[in-house]
Amino acid sequence: MLFCGWRDVQNNNEEVFQLKYIIRDNQAGFVLKNGVFQKMITAGTWHFSKMAGYTVAVEEMLGEMDYLEVPYQVLSRDPAFREATVHMEIPDGCIGFLYMNGKLTSFATRKDYVFWNVFDKYEMKVISMENTLIGEEITKQMLTLVPKNLYTEMSVGEGEVGLAYYDNVMQSSFPMGVYRFWNHNHGIRFCVIDMKQRELDIVGQEILTRDKIGIRLNAVCMYRVRDAVEFVSKISDLKGQLYPAVQLAIREIVGNYKLDELLEAKERISGEIFQALKAREDMFCVSFLTAGIKDIILPGEIREIMNSVLVAEKAAQANVIARREEVASTRSLLNTAKLMDENQTLYKLKELEYLEKICEKVGEISVNGSAGIVEQLGRMMGTGR
Repeated sequence: MLFCGWRDVQNNNEEVFQLKYIIRDNQAGFVLKNGVFQKMITAGTWHFSKMAGYTVAVEEMLGEMDYLEVPYQVLSRDPAFREATVHMEIPDGCIGFLYMNGKLTSFATRKDYVFWNVFDKYEMKVISMENTLIGEEITKQMLTLVPKNLYTEMSVGEGEVGLAYYDNVMQSSFPMGVYRFWNHNHGIRFCVIDMKQRELDIVGQEILTRDKIGIRLNAVCMYRVRDAVEFVSKISDLKGQLYPAVQLAIREIVGNYKLDELLEAKERISGEIFQALKAREDMFCVSFLTAGIKDIILPGEIREIMNSVLVAEKAAQANVIARREEVASTRSLLNTAKLMDENQTLYKLKELEYLEKICEKVGEISVNGSAGIVEQLGRMMGTGR
């Protein structure tokens, strides 16, 4: 607070014009004489002669110091100024995070700061970017404040391997996780390799068998990358290179078989295809897990012929079965006749069994004469006396 007034003083018989300054508790005054900084004053009432070239600039002691008319190096000569402020510098190759009263407030965008340190306490956490891989000292909260152009982030999922390159030189491989790298010293590049099991389908391959019959074939193989570092150093387009290699292996093997052999020994031929692919693993830095033929699709006319042959085979099999059953039935009747011829009691039981079946079908039985029903039935069967 500035007050102007006259005051009589005896100084070589000259009347001097005095200015009155009232500095509050939350303020500081910078005293200059003819534009040259003299000292910093704090709360109280002060008088300075304007005639002598004094001026006072007043500023509140909150937050960052705004008084920039005098360089910090000059202001810092004053003990009161040094006690009331804190000066923070961020070295080259480092970044800073500003804390006020122990709480993170912002990311430092300049190389040096001067804060009033009277009512609020300011601190600066300085982090070096010389170690390219960002460590645990950078928390998620701090990272949200860092500009995206200062770092590169690599995310590695489950079943994947991440490879980091500094200036196109591979540095290390990383398992599942999230990794960040400072862009300060190196150009950062990374790639993530999927190490999980993959499936490669070979669909509709037209192949000529050894007996010159054209067929279409569907096959499948399962594989996975076995070494990520070796893989990226040798292979640029895995699927584009692996697909024709599997095609050629299938053609080489299937083309050596006749159609009948191919249909009868599909599983064995699938095993040969798998072994042929295992021999090519080093070329593609992969491990083949399974391989085999899924479907064999025949041309229309061949399919009709095969169906006719199949129908004829089934009809012949059905005829053989019918004849076999007929022979078995005749043999059974012959055995039964032999038993009844040798055993009269069994023969009589068989007669009674047939008689019982006949009686089940008869609605009414008439008995004539004086003979009983049993006797008459016996005469009918030729057994009565």
